[in-house]
Amino acid sequence: MRVPFTKMQGLGNDFVLLDERAAPLHLDAAQLRRLADRRYGVGCDQVLVIDRPALPGASVRYRVFNADGSAAQHCGNGVRCVASYLAAHDAVRGDELRVEIADSTYELKLAGDGTVTVDMGEPDFEPASLPFSVAARAPRYSLRHAGRDWAFGAVSMGNPHAVFPVADVMEAPVATLGSRLQDDPLFPQRVNVGFMQVVDAGRIRLRVFERGAGETPACGTGACAAVAVGRLWGELSSRVVVELTGGELVIEWDGPGTRLWMRGPAVTVFEGTIEL
Repeated sequence: MRVPFTKMQGLGNDFVLLDERAAPLHLDAAQLRRLADRRYGVGCDQVLVIDRPALPGASVRYRVFNADGSAAQHCGNGVRCVASYLAAHDAVRGDELRVEIADSTYELKLAGDGTVTVDMGEPDFEPASLPFSVAARAPRYSLRHAGRDWAFGAVSMGNPHAVFPVADVMEAPVATLGSRLQDDPLFPQRVNVGFMQVVDAGRIRLRVFERGAGETPACGTGACAAVAVGRLWGELSSRVVVELTGGELVIEWDGPGTRLWMRGPAVTVFEGTIEL
């Protein structure tokens, strides 16, 4: 089967986008892994699939698959790429659109400088939403790793995140603690693990170990999660610049009861076809 695709990236977090609006491809996990393979396929952190929406007002339905072929609930950098792709293919009227993710729709706004602003919904700190197997909700949790106790926050941004405060992100145990915690039984559906260094109330540095992909140059939902946790702890302002390895995102959140917004770039790298 010959499959057309578009390679895209947001701050180095890269994707293979498949457009199934005309006809479904029905790719299995092995084919998704082949697409994501950087030696034998196209290569990406996640595969994005768009098809016809079921909810009124949405331009497309959007799904995400990790590099290991497993399904993910959401991807902030990926949804910006979806908006940019639709704009490039004349599927957007004006500079706004809505995308269907799971059973909800989210608003996106396109800017002339190539950036996209995304309504990421309201952060959800309820453990059952991640899901996270603890007795009760708390602002901070802890676990023991490498002989010391590590404090962290937990939040769902449509997908589960654990956020660890660190003094220096370059010294953080991203690979070891990230890989250990993503498969911890405390998180039945696994978890994305972020390491946040607070520079000041309006700026943080962040590295994220994504479930099913490992550390990536940027993680959109991870940036949103870090700001949400930082706001919960009273350490961050309502507008925060997030420095990631691949570049910067701007996150704005006024706090509980309001929706969080993310702004950042989305770039098309190339288009092609692959035999699967």
